[in-house]
Amino acid sequence: MRAACRVFASCALALMLATPAWADVSRDQAAAAAQRQTGGRVLSVDKAESGRRMAWRVKVVTPRGEIRVVFIEADNGRGN
Repeated sequence: MRAACRVFASCALALMLATPAWADVSRDQAAAAAQRQTGGRVLSVDKAESGRRMAWRVKVVTPRGEIRVVFIEADNGRGN
């Protein structure tokens, strides 16, 4: 039983290490990119899908008080 648990744990660890990260661009980097793009204040950052690409959905309030949603691509940091 212990040997089976060790094998399972080893396989799980190997799978976890072999799986690439969800995004090359971190949540904080996406927030900073959206802030630079809009000049606004970040309200929230969530995982999303933009077309068929993974992205960060960043909600900001602009200096004019408008609420905007900016999508930052998770693999390269480009915004819409």
